[in-house]
Amino acid sequence: MKRIKMLALTAICGLALVSCKQENAAAKIDEANISAAAERDANSGKFPVMTFDKVEHDFGTIKQGDQVETTFNFKNTGEKPLVIVGIKGSCGCTIPNDWPREAIAPGGEGKFSVKFNSRGKKNLAQQTVTITANTEKGRETVKIKAMVEVPEADVTLAKPVAKTPAVTK
Repeated sequence: MKRIKMLALTAICGLALVSCKQENAAAKIDEANISAAAERDANSGKFPVMTFDKVEHDFGTIKQGDQVETTFNFKNTGEKPLVIVGIKGSCGCTIPNDWPREAIAPGGEGKFSVKFNSRGKKNLAQQTVTITANTEKGRETVKIKAMVEVPEADVTLAKPVAKTPAVTK
């Protein structure tokens, strides 16, 4: 049994020594791959850039229940085509629509609309719209805000409860 173990160990050591050849790693480098990698690295810092005409829109004073809409215009001021993956409002009352689904070339322009429903809101309402795109940050944001007035008839104030005199016996 000892002989079999010793023979197996010797065979494994012999295979390990024979299979370990020293190869020159530099000889395996392909010059075409080096130039392609250099070009890729040079372009890796270039991204599309979304430049907005405004990053915040103020609807001013509106009445509770009003639905208002605005449009955000933008330009791709970067060096690569801009692709918008999606746009989402920070709550269900803020709904973005009509953004470009195709790539926007450098220098190209686009726009999207944002609807705001003030139902159930009061005082200062501020919402954020997040644009997911292939920009350097990956996410861009714009904001909307409005001062929402509650109509007089809808103002519900807590009425004081009338106290009844305590009956004593």
